[in-house]
Amino acid sequence: MTQQPLRIALAGGGAFGAKHVAALKRIEDVEVAAVISSTLEAATSFAEEHGAGRPVATLDDALAMDDVDAVILATPTPMHAEQTQRCLEAGKHVQVEIPLADNLADAEACLALQQQTGLVGMVGHTRRFNPSHQWVHQRIASGEYHIQQMDVQTFFFRRENLNALGQPRSWTDHLLWHHAAHTVDLFAYQTGSPIVRANAIQGPLHPELGIAMDMSIQLLAESGAICTLSLSFNNDGPLGTFFRYIGDTGTYIARYDDLVTGKEEPIDVSGVDVSMDGIELQDREFVAAIREGRQPNASIADVMPCYRTLADLEKQLEGQAS
Repeated sequence: MTQQPLRIALAGGGAFGAKHVAALKRIEDVEVAAVISSTLEAATSFAEEHGAGRPVATLDDALAMDDVDAVILATPTPMHAEQTQRCLEAGKHVQVEIPLADNLADAEACLALQQQTGLVGMVGHTRRFNPSHQWVHQRIASGEYHIQQMDVQTFFFRRENLNALGQPRSWTDHLLWHHAAHTVDLFAYQTGSPIVRANAIQGPLHPELGIAMDMSIQLLAESGAICTLSLSFNNDGPLGTFFRYIGDTGTYIARYDDLVTGKEEPIDVSGVDVSMDGIELQDREFVAAIREGRQPNASIADVMPCYRTLADLEKQLEGQAS
């Protein structure tokens, strides 16, 4: 028997919005009911290009729609926390792209409101869902593998304020609150152990963007595992995040949805889940949690320890600057 379609509004007509639309189209009984972008014209163009939903002018317009059950926020980082709270206040389940917030107070406010409403609140910590990282996680869960160290490189070439499509950006990205969040959360998730110590140093601030272009972070888990994370917006070379897992029974290198051994031997992860697309798997978990009346993997509560660690690191970096 066909179930009632889950009707989702998508806020954000950029590169990640397009990824979510493509993912949602592959999930049974899901409908993109509305699309919101920076302007109604932009939303109309995006909806026509991707064959998704009806364009609406503002997020508030979508929240007022009776035929919207949930919202996915793929909007600029500074909007995330405030928009998450507006969705919850409107009675809509919400998935917000990483990061949940760019400061701890706003992240805590989102958690408090989610717990008050009981609605599904999820954050797009995609690394939990990439088949490559799931493959490693399954071996950890079975007791076959124990992480001793993670060595992670997050490298971009972003000396001008451009987005993933090479277009001018109205806001400034952040190595700590956005890009480090992926690894800080994944390290605790994969080790199954809380982070008990965290250190950070950063390079000079960009004279125009006002952000650090290079950063180094060290993490220690209660289990004894360590993580070294290098981040840069100055890297003129292969772009993205590359994870090296060093464990007691093997070394693995994860590049998004692909996985190889420490000797660059490919590992077939195609059977790990129903798709090789981490964004689709993330969206499938959001949909399943709503339908099953539970909180999802990467719920706001699940990822809050990450943001508390980021806040501690930010204090260290502020102390170095003073």
